[in-house]
Amino acid sequence: MTDAVFSYVLAHTLESEGLFSDDAADSGGATMYGITKAVAEKNGYHGDMRQLPLEKAKEIYYKEYWVKPNFHRVADLDEKLAKELFDAGVNVGTALASKWLQRSLSVLNNQGKHYDDLVPDGRIGPKTLEALSAYLHLRCDSAVLVKAIDSLQGHHYITLAEKREKDERFVYGWLNRRVR
Repeated sequence: MTDAVFSYVLAHTLESEGLFSDDAADSGGATMYGITKAVAEKNGYHGDMRQLPLEKAKEIYYKEYWVKPNFHRVADLDEKLAKELFDAGVNVGTALASKWLQRSLSVLNNQGKHYDDLVPDGRIGPKTLEALSAYLHLRCDSAVLVKAIDSLQGHHYITLAEKREKDERFVYGWLNRRVR
């Protein structure tokens, strides 16, 4: 795990996630460094979440939230966008963050004139990376794309709080820390 970009992105996310949390109202349950017990166990950690080693958390983040969803491939094209996707993926799941990228790219392609529409399947593969590359070549910057993803993320949090009243106590923090 020598990827300097990953280290930078992870440091930002760890600031938002903090240390141990086990709030009964939080659907994620017990977490350490933002890693849920279920994700830790899936990755071979079966101890007390308060004792999850930071190095194990980094390993999990690298494998599950950086490489597996191909955010590292996005970073090859645009680091700022990869940071946004990683942070969103940690909070809402990598598939949903990937869908937001795909949906945003599709509506920013000028009715298919710049590149083909994407199926928002939540998997970043060659077609998504090709569309992203075409978008970046055309626009030279990911700022508007990041705003589009942030808009979808903000909508997601508000919708959650409307559907699950218990999430109202978290929505301010989500919007404050996660949506820029």
